[in-house]
Amino acid sequence: MPLRDNAGRMEDMKTLDEWLAYCEHLHPKSIDMGLERVKAVAQRMGLAFACPVITVAGTNGKGSTCAMLEAILLQAGYRTGVFTSPHLVHFEERCRVRGDIVGATELVAAFARVERARVQNGDEITLTYFEFTTLAILQLLADAPLDVVILEVGLGGRLDAVNIIDTDCAVITSIDLDHMEFLGNDRESIGREKAGIMRAGKPVVVSDPVPPQSILDHAAQVGADLWRFGNDFNFSGDKQQWGWAGRGRRYAGLAYPELRGANQLVNASGVLAALTALRERLPVTAQAVRNGLSMVELPGRFQIVPGQPTLVLDVAHNPHSVAALAENLDAMGFYPCTHAVFGAMADKDLAPMLTRVSPLIDKWYFTDLPTARAATAEALQAKWAAVQTRSDVSASTYKSPELALQAAVKAANPTDRIVVFGSFYTVGGILKDGVPRLLAPHLAA
Repeated sequence: MPLRDNAGRMEDMKTLDEWLAYCEHLHPKSIDMGLERVKAVAQRMGLAFACPVITVAGTNGKGSTCAMLEAILLQAGYRTGVFTSPHLVHFEERCRVRGDIVGATELVAAFARVERARVQNGDEITLTYFEFTTLAILQLLADAPLDVVILEVGLGGRLDAVNIIDTDCAVITSIDLDHMEFLGNDRESIGREKAGIMRAGKPVVVSDPVPPQSILDHAAQVGADLWRFGNDFNFSGDKQQWGWAGRGRRYAGLAYPELRGANQLVNASGVLAALTALRERLPVTAQAVRNGLSMVELPGRFQIVPGQPTLVLDVAHNPHSVAALAENLDAMGFYPCTHAVFGAMADKDLAPMLTRVSPLIDKWYFTDLPTARAATAEALQAKWAAVQTRSDVSASTYKSPELALQAAVKAANPTDRIVVFGSFYTVGGILKDGVPRLLAPHLAA
């Protein structure tokens, strides 16, 4: 792609793929923590929202929380906008308006607007891929006639590009060890970074049942209205239904969320707390809550694909989320053999992840991923071998998630279970060509 002046560059780029490729080479670092540059470009763009904003941060549960907020608010009749990351298959998945994924054409126009603001009168501000794309999506959402915007924070909180937007209600989900090279080596340090999305006088919902003290301290320091799980809201339930109680509001006889897994009740409780905190601006009915929770969808979060063998897809990629995956797998009941397709980034804390889930896995299929940040299949197998204590298991390596799944399907009996987990690249690699297409040849035979 020829790099000429700003106008010339924009003429060169007609498609979303061209813009995304361009964004990958604008900044020497893929991650550059700080808000000065992205805030300066946002000011040039005049970026602002005229509707309430809900910002969601945390280590795990952010995507589920955003999906449940969106589903309930849609059922209540509101025009919603959602920004979430990363995507599983297509970049456009990162932005939804009124429940629908936005089109590439809309994104291209927003990218061009960011570029015009980024380079003005010879003054060029460098942006990372995430910063540039975040600004484009925020501008697209700001231009749409919306009633509420839901923003998922990316890697951190305090210094994340999303945090240039002042929230009307912050939600902080579970906190665990991840991205430690950027956020700190313990939960207190990571919690302190996530707490940066709070704003004075605005509600902050903390759905982690045992939050780091740094989060609670920061809420007091900035004067945020703290809604704490177990203190300001809670849930109870049995095998058939559950209920929620918070400040001045109760819900009884709720069906379990369509999103599977025991951890989803904690996420749903935080969602109901956020909606209760905003009830004067965004009132929702009990029926909207029931309908929203029953209809919410989020691919790749303990997603069970119908058919034989049973197929489970989960983007669990750190010790906390893998522990939740292991609990959910254990609750599924007996399967003669469980096969696991696994691919992950090299910087992840792999040993505790593999140790936690290994007792449930009988055959491993380790895979390479299409990014330089990923651990190789051979490196993953070596990590697994170092913590493996069973003698009745097998492991093999593959060049792609698709090849790994094909091998697992070929080896599996109809009554077995196949689990695909790890990085978004792992699950996305399976979803991009369609799971039915990958399974069909073997099942037909």
